[in-house]
Order: sequence, then structure tokens, then C-alpha cells
Amino acid sequence: MSLTLDEARARAAALSEISYDLALDVTSTDDFRSRAVIGFTTTGGGTFLELHRARTLDVVLDGTPITPAYDGVRIVLDDLAPGKHEVIVDARLSYVTDGEGLHTFTDPADGERYVGGYLGLDITQRLFACFDQLDLKAPITLTVAADPAWTVLSNGVPTGPGAFATTPPIACDLFVVAAGPFHSVRWEHAGVPMGWHARRSLAAELDRDAAELRRVTEACYDHFARVFTEPFPFDSYDQVFVPELNWGAQENPGCVTFNEFMLPRGRVTDDDRRRRAMVIAHEMSHMWFGDLVSPVWWEDAWLNESFADYMGFEVAETAAGCTGTRVSFEALHKPGAYDADRRRSTHPVAPDSADVPDTATATTIFDEISYGKGNATVRQLVTWLGEDDFLTGVNAHLTAHRFGNATLQDLLAALDAASPRDVRGWADVWLRRSGHDTIRVTRSDGVPALSRVGVRPHRFTVSAYTAELEPVASRLIDLGDEPLVLPDWSGLVVVPNANGETFARLDLDQQSRDALTEGLTTVPDPLVRAVLWPELLDRDPLPLLARQLPHEPSPTLIGAALTRIRNRLIHRTLPAAAVPDALAVVAAACATTGEPDEQRAVALARGLAWSTADTALLRRWLSANATDQGLTLDPELRWALVHRLAELGGLDAAGIEAERRRDDTADGALGALTALAARPSESAKAEAWAAMTEDPGVSVRRFRALAAGLWSPSQRELVAPYIPAYLAAAPTLARRGSAFAAEIGRAFPALALTDQEHEGVREALRHDMPTVLRRHWDDELDDRTA
Repeated sequence: MSLTLDEARARAAALSEISYDLALDVTSTDDFRSRAVIGFTTTGGGTFLELHRARTLDVVLDGTPITPAYDGVRIVLDDLAPGKHEVIVDARLSYVTDGEGLHTFTDPADGERYVGGYLGLDITQRLFACFDQLDLKAPITLTVAADPAWTVLSNGVPTGPGAFATTPPIACDLFVVAAGPFHSVRWEHAGVPMGWHARRSLAAELDRDAAELRRVTEACYDHFARVFTEPFPFDSYDQVFVPELNWGAQENPGCVTFNEFMLPRGRVTDDDRRRRAMVIAHEMSHMWFGDLVSPVWWEDAWLNESFADYMGFEVAETAAGCTGTRVSFEALHKPGAYDADRRRSTHPVAPDSADVPDTATATTIFDEISYGKGNATVRQLVTWLGEDDFLTGVNAHLTAHRFGNATLQDLLAALDAASPRDVRGWADVWLRRSGHDTIRVTRSDGVPALSRVGVRPHRFTVSAYTAELEPVASRLIDLGDEPLVLPDWSGLVVVPNANGETFARLDLDQQSRDALTEGLTTVPDPLVRAVLWPELLDRDPLPLLARQLPHEPSPTLIGAALTRIRNRLIHRTLPAAAVPDALAVVAAACATTGEPDEQRAVALARGLAWSTADTALLRRWLSANATDQGLTLDPELRWALVHRLAELGGLDAAGIEAERRRDDTADGALGALTALAARPSESAKAEAWAAMTEDPGVSVRRFRALAAGLWSPSQRELVAPYIPAYLAAAPTLARRGSAFAAEIGRAFPALALTDQEHEGVREALRHDMPTVLRRHWDDELDDRTA
């Protein structure tokens, strides 16, 4: 049952002074005990707590046992007198393997067990009884009964074995608990106890990266301590790599959780470091934006995510010393935001509350609009407003609403008071409207002019180059209703938004487009190339890739171009008959006879691993555990080679099992599942499909791994029967929960569909299905039929 906006508003109006005293017992492997003592004050009448599918339930209200109405989701409390009350909810709940609740994981590397409550929107009720909404913030006190040899982590400062100090008021979806035999690195900075933690089998990787993780953490902390007038809001700061987290990371106050892919086994590339530093900065900024001050309802989720995403990339680039982080945003993230803004499902960065009527809908707005477009919009706001006025307004907002909730209007009021500019007018066109503008370059007698197709004011850098793409000049300009003529740049190549300050597509004049298409990789600034690669790649993908990729000096841009070709062209729109030739173009562009830059060699080898049809090359690399040029295979690259060799029919089940034994880890088990599912036989596809659909407890990661092997554009005839089977089974499977529904949506067939198959999707969408899955399918249709 999805909580509605009206219900949340009514409950928030009736309740106040909420507190939680929580006791968890995770010593049993069958289920766990959750006992919540909930204090609250009410204006009187009825209300309800959420608790998802309790196996047993005992409720005591104000000292008296009661048997309330309970439908498996809501505990109804009727006829409450005005004033203070205490309800004790003692329940036994099931562990989960989909990350939504108290997740359990057994490490195949050493048999150790880990449990964790990694919560979020509409999930806290799967761990303890609560008023599960953003604007009913409350202090939480926790005790955990667990194996005495385990480390237990949570939001509060530890006060004893399994016991934690009461938190300040926090939204209950930001509560976290993680327990298991973690390996830890601890220290203190600026008077705050800090730590990094990872499961025991990843101890070597954590120790390898500990100095870097500490340096980035302290650099980000020091930066935020300088720019925010509110001090760090919590008493400690732990960061923990947890197994099978459903997203990249989560901003739990005082105890941030990270997906383990950010602690790679083997090689750590510069892109890995930049991404990790960005996420560290992103999550730490949430301690202020999202945790100290939280939205009232989910239409303002962008106030969390857009600001944190902007801060993540900006602070990683400027404070944490990870040069090139902005390049990765322009090349990898912003293009997806443009794609999302062209779909039917697009929405304003800041939608109206009426457009988010319930929590089911809210789960769909954590998307490329709230992150990628929102990030770009905040950057444009800072560019347009000026950083000093921006920070003055932000700090006033944080202080005014500390440990409370706030809305867009609250933030706009603070920014408006800090700046002479019309912030509310800016917000109306940038935040309240969907879609994006286009910056167009035209020429008259060789003189370039910039014009805007759209309604938004833009401030950005425009750069000029010679015909040979040598830099001539750059300037920061404002573009509004009137075209901007650049007479002193007559005959020059012109690149608007060269540094990516705004969110607008480019429509270049023919002279500029021709020069850039022919010589893109000679443009010296990688940030300018990052802006241009997606624009030019979308117009003529394979010829541009063949011509420019072998000469692209940036590993980040190589990886971004290959990812876009794979995901947008080969997996979605290219007819099956054209796939082999397209893969051959990609493989030829990635082939190298000797690459002195290891980072670049890794990016090219990863592209070759999924595109080559040369089974002899794949076997040779696996046998040597290195490429022909001597680049050692890291686990990620090795499993990509195994996947491709199996897909080509060059590796049987016994060979895949040998690889799994060679890498007897959780990642190895998943890699083997993908490779087994990729084999070109009817039996392999049948086994994969059964594993995906017949086990009601299949984990999100196992499902993802199987789907990655099942669908292959090169195996159209083999997988075609599973397209209608997927459409028939997915709606039922997706009712397990929002995270699993999202994974099922992402498992949409990764190949171009026929007209008849497209109609099959449309027909399925005419019937009832979970909101999250519907959103994924609508987006897939838009991406494939645009």
C-alpha cells in the first residue's frame, strides 16, 4: 500500500514529538526480532504505523496490550486521546535478499555472514514499526543483539557493545544498521571520529586504498566546513562498503553506505578514483542538504539529489584534487539527462506536489532528471547567480531549517534575499518546466551568431578555434531572447557551452560541425571534447567512433563513447543483421598494437572485450592473463572476456566453472552466472530464465547477472521466445518491491525489437502493473522509437 500525499499531510498535522527506541536481535539466521518503542504526541483521533509483513506481532499501547487492525502493512491506532502516547511494537520479520529490509548476505569467499538495513523511500517499515514519512523526523536510539565478534555500525556514536547514542532528529528513511565481521580503518579528524569499513574478504583492498580514502574524506570535510556556516551536524562519520547495496551509496547521517563496486578488486583506474571521490563528496554534502534539512514531501527530492550531485562533482574536482571529474559528468551523465528530458516521462526538476501523489510515484523521480539535469541546473544557477550569493542563500536556508524540513519556496526565499537577481523568475523557467533549450550557431557572411531556441536565460563559456582547431579565444556570455553576434570571430569554429555551464543541446553551424567531426580529438581541452563527443556521436555514431576513438587521449571519453554506442545503438536500436558489422567497427576502433598509457589501454581493452568476434584472441588473453600488449587482466576485464567468449560459443560450462573456481568470490559467482546464461544454446537460455523467474528469493544481483547474459543482440533467434515470456512474467515478479521492480525494468531485452514486439510491450502496458516497472517500459519504448 503506497502512502499518499494526503495521508502524509494529515498524519504530519496530527503528530509531533516523535521518538524511537529500537532494539534489533539478528542472532538467528531464520528471522530477526524488531522491537520499537515509539513515543509521540497527537491532536487526537486515529493514526497508523507502517510495518511490512510481520511474521509475529505484539502491540502495547500506553502500557496495555492491544490487538490492532493490521493488514500486513499498516498498524491502525484508533481513538487516541489528545496528548502523549507510547506504543511498543514487538515483531519478528523476515530477512531479505533484495536490499529492501534487513538484507542478509553470506560471503562465498570465507562463509562469513553480514546483515544490513539499507533503507530509503518506503523501506524503513520493513525493518521496524514507524511513521514512515520524511517530515516526521525523530531521534532514534538503537541497541543490537548480534554475534559478539561482529562490528555493528549505525547512525549514532557507539556507547557499548551493540548500543548507540540517540541521534538528533532524522528522517526515519535515513536510519541504517550494518553488522558483520567488518575490517575497519579508524581515525579522528577535526574532533570527529571517522572510519572506513569493508567485509573481511575485502580487507586487502581497503588497506590498499585507506590512505586515499582518508585523504579524500578529510578534504571534503574541510571544504564543507569552510563553505557551510552550520557545523557538521552529527557526532561521528563512518563510511562502509556493504554487500549488495541497490544503489551507488546512501547518505545515512553519520554512517554512509557505499556499493562495493567502489572498492575494486585488482586495478583501480583514475576513473574509479574520480567516481569514488565524487560519491564521497556527494554523500557528505547530504549531511547538510537532505539530513540536517530534509524535504517535506518527495516532490522536493531534487533539493537532496540535485544539490548533492552538483556538490559531488564540483568538490571532487576542486577540493579533493580529482581533476577530470567534470569531464566524466559531461561525457557520462549529462547525455543521459538529455535523453530523459525527451521522453514522455520527463518532469520538471522541481515538480509540483500534486505530480507526486504517493510514494510509488516518488520512487520514479530518482532519475536522470533529478540527478543529471538537476546537477547541471544547479551549476547554471551558481554560474548565473555567482557563488558568493549562492552560498549566502544556501547557508541562510540551512540555518533557518536545521534538523527540520523545508520546501523549494523556502530555499528560493533565502536565495532571493541574498541576491539582487530575480531568483523566483529563474526558478519558474528552469525548475518548474520540463524540457531543455537548444543553443544554435548560425552564420552570415562568415560571422557567427548565437541564438536560443527556448525560454531560459543562459550564462556559459563560448570558445573559438581555427579551422585546424587551435584555440583562439573564450568568453563568458549571457544569452537571452536576442541573438548574440560575434563579429570578431568571423570564419572561426565556434563551440557554445564549451565548459558545460548550462543545460542545453547544441545545434552547430555546418562549418563548425564539419571541422569538429574531422578533428574532434585534436581539441586540446578534454572538457570541451566531453561536451562535443555526445553531440557528434548521436548524429553519426559508428563513422565518428571509427575515425576518432583510436586518437582520443582521454580514457574517460573513450569509455563514455563506447558505453553510449553499446547501450543506445547496439542494445536498443540496431537491427540484428547489422549488429556483427557494428561490433566489428567497435572492435577495430579499440584494437591497439601497443599503448604506453595504461589507463587508455584499459579503456580500449574493455571495449574490445565485449565487441570482438576473435575467439582466438580471447583465449590467448585468458591463457596469458594479459593482453597481447602485456596489460594484466583485472577481475572485471577477465570476466568480460569470459562473458564474450561464452557468448561466441567458445567456452562451455566446464570452462566457466574453472573460471569461477579461479575467482571464488561473490563477483566470481556472478560473473559465472552471466557467462553461463550467455552461451548460444537453447538449454543455456532456458536454465537462465528459470533461475531468474522460478526462485522467489533470487537476489537483485543474481537476477541482474543472469539478465546480462540472457539477452544478446547477436543471438536474436535464441532469445526471441523470451521477449513475450518476459513481458508476461515481469508484472508479477515486480510486485516483490520497488528495488526488484526497477531491476526487472532494467532487464528489458537488450536488443532491437520488431514492430510486433513493440506492440506487445504497448499491450502489456494497457494492464495493471507496478508504477516503477511501467516507468521503465515507457522509457524503453521512447528510447527505441524516437
